[in-house]
Amino acid sequence: MKPLANVIGFDDAPFARTDERAPLVGVVYARDRLDGVLVGDVARDGDDATERVASLIEGSRFDAHVAGVLLQGIAFGGFNVVDAPALAARLGRPVIVVARRAPDLPRMHAALTNVPNAAAKRARLDAAGPMRAMGNVFVQVFGTDDETAAATLALHTRHGAFPEPLRVAHLLGAAFIRGHSHGGA
Repeated sequence: MKPLANVIGFDDAPFARTDERAPLVGVVYARDRLDGVLVGDVARDGDDATERVASLIEGSRFDAHVAGVLLQGIAFGGFNVVDAPALAARLGRPVIVVARRAPDLPRMHAALTNVPNAAAKRARLDAAGPMRAMGNVFVQVFGTDDETAAATLALHTRHGAFPEPLRVAHLLGAAFIRGHSHGGA
């Protein structure tokens, strides 16, 4: 299967529990070349992550050539859960959710009890289905098949287990907030 060479990877940046908004960083890659960076935000524990990711892409000069979207986890800004199937449908391109380890869904569901609009967030988590192992990461794949997703992750993974667009988004997000990057993706 042919990998998606032009992708954008999104991760949130560090934020305080008292912040109303959490920074969101999107990093555009064409094969092994960093092509651009998008910066936005999402409501902490809100419901706008799907809309914000979609509008950042659609409003950018990269929209026409981005063939796929990588998300570092399915939630940004705490529990602002992305509706990944809806995002893939709206953009008309694959969405691959990537995590270092499979989430503890019962623990996530329990944590949602103190978050606004918990039932809708729980429904989005459940609708996305379980994460499954793919290489050294866990994924959820929407809008494409597993073979294309695996080839895409392999093409964009250079250092460690995470694909470069997500690794770099993580590093840039930390640097924007702390003044320097910290840790790995």
